[in-house]
Amino acid sequence: MKLGISMGYSGPTMDFDFERIRLAEALGYDTVWTAEAYGSDAVTPLAYLAAITKHIRLGTSIMQLAARTPALAAMQAGTIDAMAGEGRFIAGVGVSGPQIVEGWYGQPWGKPYYRIRDYVSIMRKVFKREAPVEHEGKEISLPFTGEGALGIGKPLRSILHMNPNIPIWLGTGTETNVKLTAEIADGWLPLGFVPGAMKTFKPWLEEGFARAGNGKGYSDFEIQGSVNVIITDDVGSALNSMKPNIALYTGGMGHRTKNFHNDTMIKRGYPEAAARIQELFLAGRKEEAADAVPDEFVDEGALIGPVDRIRERFTAWLDSGATGLTIGTRGGDRQLEALELMAKIADIEPRT
Repeated sequence: MKLGISMGYSGPTMDFDFERIRLAEALGYDTVWTAEAYGSDAVTPLAYLAAITKHIRLGTSIMQLAARTPALAAMQAGTIDAMAGEGRFIAGVGVSGPQIVEGWYGQPWGKPYYRIRDYVSIMRKVFKREAPVEHEGKEISLPFTGEGALGIGKPLRSILHMNPNIPIWLGTGTETNVKLTAEIADGWLPLGFVPGAMKTFKPWLEEGFARAGNGKGYSDFEIQGSVNVIITDDVGSALNSMKPNIALYTGGMGHRTKNFHNDTMIKRGYPEAAARIQELFLAGRKEEAADAVPDEFVDEGALIGPVDRIRERFTAWLDSGATGLTIGTRGGDRQLEALELMAKIADIEPRT
């Protein structure tokens, strides 16, 4: 299994641990992934990483599509890919949620299925440069002819001759959008993926492959799971340390009636916990919300404990259907040890 490392997004200050990324590259990790919410962006740190690394693939998990037009997303991807060395950039794209889309970016939520389809189609046209870019979509069209347009927009072709095959991966979790991902994307950044989840996702993916035609299947498609790794003899305390963040996303990252993270907990078999966490979090009782996160839910999506426990539980991830696994390491003095341990038990080759 290929391994990735999560860089995430910043807190109040820009304090990314770039040396940790260099170690991951030396250990043979395949990818490094950035993110964005409403602080640091996902693309700029990869430009810096392109300068201080040589081999590791550089991915966004994810670029929020409301933050930039598809043409700009393609320009950013093409620029970093050209500077880093062709074939290193992965354009991971997703919609985020309506509170951020409309509240932070001032964009309409619209119809995400069609917006994603239009977005990916335009990006691929920019990459390929086969003709000046025109697109007539249900959500996005080029040239723009809507309200406020002068009506003189001109189809254009990228000045930069980009890598025409920059991979586009989608971060999705709903049935409709997972099917779309398998149909139009090169890879998938799944929401709520844990060992055993492929029982739900497999028929959705295979319907998407069938829609794509041309024999597309798992051999043409990458699936990147993610897991937090904590080496410790105190499993209970480590589980508890992860609960406030889970409560934040399950209870507060979205509206009461539109929270994809809450939906994910429900799909994984914890509907009562999901409802209770949201109720407590939205009432301002955040500590109680964290306490309501089930230990089992945390443990399913993490590798926590002594080395032997982590090694034993990793076998489930090997059989999960994921082609890659992004490793998140939390604060503490054993983060680098966790990276080294995962490289060892995943049997990846170090770079010399």
